[in-house]
Amino acid sequence: MTLSPQIAQLLSKYDVPGPRYTSYPTVPYWERTPTEAQWIEHVSRALDEATAAARGAGIYIHIPFCESLCTYCGCNTRITRKHEVGLPYVDTVLAEWEILTRALGRDRPGAVPLSELHLGGGTPTFLSSAELGHLLEGVLARCDLTSDAELSVEADPRVTRQEQLATLRALGFTRLSLGVQDFDPRVQFIIHRMQSVAQVERVTADARALGYTSVGYDLVYGLPLQTLDGLERTLEAVIRLGPDRIAFYGYAHVPWVKKGQRRFTEADLPETPLRQALYQLGRMRLEAAGYRDVGMDHFARPSDPLAQAYAAGTMHRNFMGYTTRRVEPLIGLGVSAIGDAWTAFAQNEKVLEDYRARVLAGELPIARGHVLDDEDVALRRCILDLMTRWSTTWPEGRVPFLDAIGERLAELRKDGLVTLGPGHCEVTERGRTFVRNVCMAFDARLARRAPETQIFSRTL
Repeated sequence: MTLSPQIAQLLSKYDVPGPRYTSYPTVPYWERTPTEAQWIEHVSRALDEATAAARGAGIYIHIPFCESLCTYCGCNTRITRKHEVGLPYVDTVLAEWEILTRALGRDRPGAVPLSELHLGGGTPTFLSSAELGHLLEGVLARCDLTSDAELSVEADPRVTRQEQLATLRALGFTRLSLGVQDFDPRVQFIIHRMQSVAQVERVTADARALGYTSVGYDLVYGLPLQTLDGLERTLEAVIRLGPDRIAFYGYAHVPWVKKGQRRFTEADLPETPLRQALYQLGRMRLEAAGYRDVGMDHFARPSDPLAQAYAAGTMHRNFMGYTTRRVEPLIGLGVSAIGDAWTAFAQNEKVLEDYRARVLAGELPIARGHVLDDEDVALRRCILDLMTRWSTTWPEGRVPFLDAIGERLAELRKDGLVTLGPGHCEVTERGRTFVRNVCMAFDARLARRAPETQIFSRTL
């Protein structure tokens, strides 16, 4: 695949490390961790606002266990084949939920309005059907689901069984996300994730037969040993299987943070021109197959609710990625899970033993977080608008950092990637590939302080 010289030049120019902006401020810049009382106050206020606006909250539950280590992975995981750890972990998460709902004064049936629940990991389907049922029945007992509530789960095709999908479907789950990454055997070997097209096809077929209305695949470009020919074959298989959504992420190589990535070196990674070509190949093939580009690295069929939310201007973005609606607060349960009350973030303990000890002591296991100031909230709104709607507005003179936004966007404007007016910025069609670069110009904390160790992925 050959890129035009102009496009290739822009891709090289703007291929710099940058945040994915699932939050603002981004995690490396959190500095004011809320106390337990402060966190309860922020969550309670957000729940009251959600109730008044007739919209529900969101819940994210982190299941950390995996049977084997995928060496490209940047998630918080615990590698084990001992499935007896599942039930004690479920009971700990339910104990955390008890502590939180009691502190909020919502420890009664149906007290928490809920429009979105997501099981992530790790591998949620590491848990047995009985354990999944026990966990979710305990959480949902205190929730009042909105009429359009969406329940979703991430799954590993290698370990997911039909009975687990049936249990989740009976509890109201309608969306499934499968980790595919790449079907090239050489890539699968070096990232230690061997799975066949047939395995993915089986789980996809099982989910659809059970009534799941949206099946999504995660693909990754920039993986070690990845080639254009190999990715082409992966895309052919994926398009044939016809998922409703596709997330096409760029691999982030941070071996100083994730030691599993030391299985390979930078010499195994595609160099910048190839990495850029891999992304462009994926985008072109998916759009040609009828998928709509709905946001950074995300594609959906026009019939999928995410594409419809994009068209309606109601799409949202949080730690779960792009979602069909705004949910606040997002309550995080489980080890390392992050909660978002719009005006504050809180992340649980990242070490399983520390998480369990604090919950058993009757505490909320908050390890770190951030209480937003007025500037944070204003810039968060701008960045969210750019990431979900390609444009944003702000009241002039109210946020001093934005007074000089024209200077920070000068190069992107000159290259035709944004248009700028008084209190207004819009990403052009040409500039959508570079939306993270645009958002970085609105990131006051990134501008003021460069950490010695950045864990951001490359923008392309």
